[in-house]
Amino acid sequence: MRSRFFPLVVFLAGFGLIASSLAVSGQDNTSKRGRKYKSPPPTARIEVTILKDVNGKPIENAAVVFHPMEGEKDKGNMELKTNEDGKTIIDVLPIGDVVRLQVIAKGFQTYGEDYKIDKADMGIEIRMKRPGEQYSIYKSHDAAAGSKSTDAPPAKDAAPAQPANAAPQTTPPDTKPQTN
Repeated sequence: MRSRFFPLVVFLAGFGLIASSLAVSGQDNTSKRGRKYKSPPPTARIEVTILKDVNGKPIENAAVVFHPMEGEKDKGNMELKTNEDGKTIIDVLPIGDVVRLQVIAKGFQTYGEDYKIDKADMGIEIRMKRPGEQYSIYKSHDAAAGSKSTDAPPAKDAAPAQPANAAPQTTPPDTKPQTN
C-alpha cells in the first residue's frame, strides 16, 4: 500500500513547490499591481503665539484659524484655540504650501495674513491690537491723515465741528425758530 501512495505524494509535493514558486515570482513584478501607495508629503510644525500689543501678555482662548490655500482658492480651514500661554501648535500642513492665518480674540482687532510654509519648524508671534476709534464725518480730522479737504461747506443740518480739545458749550442753544 505504501508503494502506491508514494508516487502520488511525490507528485503532489512537486506540484506544491512549483505553484508556490510561481506565486512568489508574481509578487516581484510590481508593474502589474493595482493602486500604488504614495507617501504623504513632509509636514511642518508651526507654533503660533498670540500676545497683547500693549504689554506682551498672552491671550488665552483666542481662535487661530488656518486656511490652506491653493492659488487663490481656500481649501478649507482648521481652527485651534490658544492655551494659557497664548500658544497653539499645528503639525499637519505640508511644507511648501501657503496658509492664510486668521486670529479672532474677544476685545481685539481680527488679524489676517498669508504665510509660506518653507521650514519644518516655524514660530509665528502675533501681537493683537485693541479696536481703534471709528471714523466719523462729523469730527474734524487732521489733514495729514488723508482726510478730505475742509473747503467744502458743511451739510445743511450738520452741527459745526469743534476741535477735540475745545471746552463744552456753556450757553444754551438758540431755541427760537429762524425765519428766512
